[in-house]
Amino acid sequence: MTIKAFLLYTFIAALAAPAWSNTCDTNTRAASTPTENFTDNGDGTVTDKRSGLTWMRCAHGQTWSGADCTGSAQRLAWPDALAMALNLNALGGQAGHVDWRIPKLPELAGIVERQCSDPRINLVLFPATPAAAFWSATSRRGADEQALALSFGPEGVGVDSKEETHFVRLVRGGEAASPKTLPRKDGIWPD
Repeated sequence: MTIKAFLLYTFIAALAAPAWSNTCDTNTRAASTPTENFTDNGDGTVTDKRSGLTWMRCAHGQTWSGADCTGSAQRLAWPDALAMALNLNALGGQAGHVDWRIPKLPELAGIVERQCSDPRINLVLFPATPAAAFWSATSRRGADEQALALSFGPEGVGVDSKEETHFVRLVRGGEAASPKTLPRKDGIWPD
C-alpha cells in the first residue's frame, strides 16, 4: 500500500468512526464504572447497583433509540436545566417516573470512567456523551449565582456562572430524593 493510499484509507476510516468513541487504558487502571455494576432497565435508563441511582442514558436533547442516543445534546443555563427537569416531571416524567433531577456533583462524579478519556465515561452505558461540561445541582458556597459543573473531557470540575450553558444528564433516586434533601425553590441544595 502506498503512503497516499494509506493516508486516504486512514482519513476515510476516521470519518466512518462514530463521533462518540473514546480511548480507554484498561491495562493501567481498573474500570470505575464497569457495565456489570449497572442494570439496563430497557427504557433508556440504567441503575447503578452500588448507589441505587437511576440515570438517563442520554443527555438532554438526545433520544434513546433502544440501542443508542440519537440527536444532539443541548446546552442549557443552570436555571433552565432545573426548569427542564421540573417541567419533564410535571408532564408525566420519563420511564414511568416523575422525580427526575439534576445530579449533585458527587453523584455526577460517580459515573466518571477514570480509565477512559474524551469522554471520561462508559459509552456502553451512556452512548454519545459529549466530552464537555455537565451541570451539577451543586451551587458554589457563598456565591449563589455560580454552580459546579463536571466535564467528561479533560477539564474536570469547574465553577461557572449559572447563566453559562452546559449539558445536562438527569438522575433519580438516592439520598437526594428524600424530602429533607430536595433543593429549595431557588434550586440551592441544603447542606
